[in-house]
Amino acid sequence: MADNNNDPLALAQRAAQALTAATGVARFDIALTLGSGWGQAALLLGTKIAEVSADQIPGFTLSQVIGHSGELSALEIPDGRKILIIGARTHLYEGREIDATVHSVRTAHAAGARTIVLTNGAGGVNFDYGVGEAVLIKDHINLTARSPLKGANFVDLTDLYSAELRAIAKQVHPELKEGVYAQVPGPHFETPAEIKYLRAIGADAVGMSTAVEAIAARALGMKVLGLTLITNPAAGVTNDPLDHEAIIAKGKSAAARLADLLATVVHKLP
Repeated sequence: MADNNNDPLALAQRAAQALTAATGVARFDIALTLGSGWGQAALLLGTKIAEVSADQIPGFTLSQVIGHSGELSALEIPDGRKILIIGARTHLYEGREIDATVHSVRTAHAAGARTIVLTNGAGGVNFDYGVGEAVLIKDHINLTARSPLKGANFVDLTDLYSAELRAIAKQVHPELKEGVYAQVPGPHFETPAEIKYLRAIGADAVGMSTAVEAIAARALGMKVLGLTLITNPAAGVTNDPLDHEAIIAKGKSAAARLADLLATVVHKLP
């Protein structure tokens, strides 16, 4: 249900009201955006209350990208908290405005969530990362040349990816590595020379989402936890060509393990 309203926060409020009407949940506690490879996590997080097609909620459209369900789901975890599962992510390369890219974050906030977990699938720039490995995002490099913020809105991003939430995740799963995620616009994959550049400037993984969503969440005062699934070595790390369908297959092969990891972390979040 696309909406061209010029006030993105007002649109988010209407979307939150529509979510309440569709799910019966008056207020969510945590929001979770499921990226490529993370889709099975919702099955282990808790009891499903309701599910609605994203295009039935103002401002959302169905993603055209393989690996995204296109559904918004309400779950209840064992301690009674309500979780909003966002299976509909809009990417910059889909040609919509940046407000559409971060609409899900603003809607989650308007629906009550003050913590958001952003997951994605990414190419491994760091030679130490293995395919199928989950990595905590400790910082990002935004290479999209875009920001979801407008005007003199100077938001501090020093602790954008909450040190508190990362510490909780590492208590549950001490083996988790931490790294810097770079967001690029896409939709093409990077060249080997671009990957060398990314490595030189400090990136450990590269993908086409998350950073601008995290900025929008921080601007609203939300706590952010970011998790990346390494779906493939980045261009030039090996001699193998990059193929989106193969990348999705890698995500599916790790799905059960990722679902368990994410469920145990989310249940521990404050």
